[in-house]
Amino acid sequence: MKGLITGGAGFIGSHLAERLLRDGHKAAVIDNLSTGSLKNIEGLRKHSSFDFVEGDIRNAELMEALTEQCDMVFHLAAAVGVKLIADRPVHTIETNIGGTEVVLETANKFGKKILIASSSEVYGKNETVPFCEDDDIVLGSTRMSRWSYACSKAIDEFLGLAFHQQYKLDVVIGRFFNTIGPRQTGQYGMVVPSFVQRALRNEPVLIYGTGQQRRCFCYVEDLIDAVTGLMNCKEAAGKVYNIGSSEEITIEGLADKIIEMTNSKSKKEFVPYEKAYGRPIEDMMRRVPNLERIKKMTGWEPTTSLDEALRAIIENFKQAK
Repeated sequence: MKGLITGGAGFIGSHLAERLLRDGHKAAVIDNLSTGSLKNIEGLRKHSSFDFVEGDIRNAELMEALTEQCDMVFHLAAAVGVKLIADRPVHTIETNIGGTEVVLETANKFGKKILIASSSEVYGKNETVPFCEDDDIVLGSTRMSRWSYACSKAIDEFLGLAFHQQYKLDVVIGRFFNTIGPRQTGQYGMVVPSFVQRALRNEPVLIYGTGQQRRCFCYVEDLIDAVTGLMNCKEAAGKVYNIGSSEEITIEGLADKIIEMTNSKSKKEFVPYEKAYGRPIEDMMRRVPNLERIKKMTGWEPTTSLDEALRAIIENFKQAK
């Protein structure tokens, strides 16, 4: 089996490529390296079953050539991270919607099963916790650029489900909650790597907002288990699946835990959203997934605790110094 991974030089994509190769499959990666990095796939490029192409998923001719040669498509390429979304809203919308349209059309042309990586951001300001896949979407005002990301991922889902309904294409949608692990960068606003790096340098750990926002963090290897399980399940197509952890922690509690685990001298510093992003940013106080649907479909549930995940991430950053 050969899997095509869009955005495969990114944090999650590189781990997925590793898994495919480790399981005896072939992996092809396309990435424009806007947020991905060759460093993430450095150890894979010498593998005879691995191919890398630097390119844009909106290049239909290139996507056709790559898709025709694969058995299934993992569509992970997207504009991600609160900072990137706030700074480059046009890029976010064009990449997420335009890119997914090309990837879906190409997968449909060759009849290839496809997984679309969506986001828990789709739930928006919904306060019905834990979130179920068929819950209503509650988005804020269009003047808040953050919601453009949530809306773009929701349109990706609508489009994927439409291709399934109209053309019977095998489309699986994974609605990813906060995913963490080695190789994730804090450059675009990802909270765990940012906290860990600052704690290791004994610098102030910057907490945006009140710090009472509650999140669940899923270890990347657990998420890869979920993704591959869904793609290997014939009955999974045509539905949306939450993928994440249900172990909750406040952002301030996360900072405290990381400071303790790194034996850091760092202090906590609270930063208003407007100062952090240069504009007002709306946030959600709780984001917790209901995992019953994916558990019933594939038997998957996360097995890595937050403490275990953080230990692996901290060790990875120490080794990279």
